[in-house]
Amino acid sequence: MRRTGLAAGAAAVLPMTSAWDSATAGVDPDELFRAGRFAEADRGYAQILSTDPTNAHATAQRGYVALLSNRFTEAERLLTRAVELAPDDQFAKQLLADNYVRQDQFTRAVPLVRAYGNEPYARQLEAVTGTPYQVHGADVTRVPFVAMDPMPLVEASVRGGEPKRFMYDTGGTSLSLSMEVAEEAGLRAVSTGRGQAGGQTFTMYFGVLDSFRMGDIELRNFPVSWADIDKPTQLGDPQPAGVIGTHIFYHFLTTLDYANQALILRRKTAAQLDAFRAEAHAAGVKPLPLWLAGDHFPFTLGSINGHDPRVVCMDTGGALGNSLAMTEAAAKRLRVRVDYDRPTSVNRIPAYPCYPDEARLGTAVAKGVYSVARTGPAAYERLGFDPIANFTHAFFKPFTITFDFSDMRFYISRP
Repeated sequence: MRRTGLAAGAAAVLPMTSAWDSATAGVDPDELFRAGRFAEADRGYAQILSTDPTNAHATAQRGYVALLSNRFTEAERLLTRAVELAPDDQFAKQLLADNYVRQDQFTRAVPLVRAYGNEPYARQLEAVTGTPYQVHGADVTRVPFVAMDPMPLVEASVRGGEPKRFMYDTGGTSLSLSMEVAEEAGLRAVSTGRGQAGGQTFTMYFGVLDSFRMGDIELRNFPVSWADIDKPTQLGDPQPAGVIGTHIFYHFLTTLDYANQALILRRKTAAQLDAFRAEAHAAGVKPLPLWLAGDHFPFTLGSINGHDPRVVCMDTGGALGNSLAMTEAAAKRLRVRVDYDRPTSVNRIPAYPCYPDEARLGTAVAKGVYSVARTGPAAYERLGFDPIANFTHAFFKPFTITFDFSDMRFYISRP
């Protein structure tokens, strides 16, 4: 979070969804959910349950909607009931486990993770003893970028070692390290599994890290992974030491200050949250909704080429210079110009350059920016709803963005 400079002219409030009314009565709530109209879908599922209270699908979907907004008590009640109604529903178990993991209740998550078949992850969570993600040090810290492209890099230290360069990426889960850094730190794997990223398939090693320092804040006792995988760098630059992902960020009020090139972390205390929201309000910065799905992908509302706002992903990765990524079908539907004469690929998925006339998050706007249209879906497009695009690193570079995972609001402003 920047200490100053939250500028007016930032994101305008957009309605999350309208009420269940005559316009949506009779509409399949699954269709509403796929369209990202979550509150309307929830009302539709509730209507189904009013006459069919043992409908497992409607119960699970209401739990999913609650989990998207971190409404943990409601999500737990609904997803627990969904698993009772349909014991073979592996996705409902996965959602319920995620509900516990987001609250650092690993012991409650382990049986569910094991039940839906992810034994390496279950063993990793079991290995975390005591309080996970302990925050020590300052209330707020500002960590300068030491590089900006192809991805921002910040310095952090593992187990008290010399500071090393790390990427940050909301397309990543917790903290992942290079093999070299993990070996240097003396980390011990409690389990192994197969992973995929950037079109690469590799062996992942899972363990527990006792100390990770970012600026004046130290994080202790949390899950960590490592693998032998190449990460994007400038030609001739060394590989980053690892990737800082969303699970780290949602333990803080996290600001990615692209415009002033710094990562700012604030403890999620009532005083810190109140101060930030008051500062944003005073500066005229109005929040957008924030949803979290697929374990670590953040979503908000955005629009392309003047179409009505729809759900979009915000993956702060994206090292190819593209501001947005979308499917070829979405590009056609949104009337985005696609350049079929210059085929490319994204994570080994065939793709083409495309150029939306306008891309918007609230009043944060980019015009005619280089983007990519993929011929196949990405991971964030396999979560049961259809985001129209993914906004990536290049889009955010003129702005300052803040993820408030306590109130589930997203702030974007131009200094």
